[in-house]
Amino acid sequence: MQVLAVARPVAAGQPISADDLRIVGVVPDPSVPLVRAGLAQQVIGRSPAVPLVAGTLLSESQLGPASWPDAGQAVVATALKPGRVPAGIAPGSHVLAVTVAKEGSPEAAGLPAAPVSVPATVVEVVPGVDGSGTTVVSLLLARDDATKLAGAGSELSLVVVAG
Repeated sequence: MQVLAVARPVAAGQPISADDLRIVGVVPDPSVPLVRAGLAQQVIGRSPAVPLVAGTLLSESQLGPASWPDAGQAVVATALKPGRVPAGIAPGSHVLAVTVAKEGSPEAAGLPAAPVSVPATVVEVVPGVDGSGTTVVSLLLARDDATKLAGAGSELSLVVVAG
């Protein structure tokens, strides 16, 4: 049976394009409702309710109005300087987002400040967004933790942790 698979990541709420899909052959299992390849034109232009990961098989339940992030969660985009993003970080990685003092701040001059550290899951990584090697990492975390990070007034560093 020919079904649709996700060819590249698609954010929740983003319209699906033909380039986002590919056709794959599978042995069907009636308990898994997959979208048949012949329905591709009906899928193009629709939006996923949840983020779609490349390589996953598409099911009808993944389509519809964005229902992500869940209540009580938030997605935060963070601009990280070179050296503050662990090697091999990818969507799905479990991390701690840790505040670090900004260069030129009293904390950087040696005055202690309590770092803020919050658990998060990586949603997307976009390396080299400017000429200085900045990487933008989108993080899924608890809404209260997102507020803590945003209000910390510090730069961030990521630490990969076991899931």
